[in-house]
Amino acid sequence: MTESLGDILANLLDEIDDVEVLANREYARDGVPFAWRPEEDVIELRLGVDIAEAAQRTPDTHISERGDAWVRFEPPSWDDHARDRAEAWFRVAWRMAEGRGP
Repeated sequence: MTESLGDILANLLDEIDDVEVLANREYARDGVPFAWRPEEDVIELRLGVDIAEAAQRTPDTHISERGDAWVRFEPPSWDDHARDRAEAWFRVAWRMAEGRGP
């Protein structure tokens, strides 16, 4: 069964501490935004310039309008491969946000 992005994010939030969910569907740690859900089935993640550049080689991934450090991930379905990428990138973005402060 294919999960929705909402299901994937809900599971991640159950596992990961220190995530603030803001009103505009932005996810932050220590006041630092690291993920954003601009549309129901789209996630944008702040991975840093180097990782974001590498991530662009992944299908359905593009640089976000937020800048070179962000990727936009928009797969046609949230199958196992898409879920695995979203989970891994969410965790990387969360770790990278630690200690950056507002």
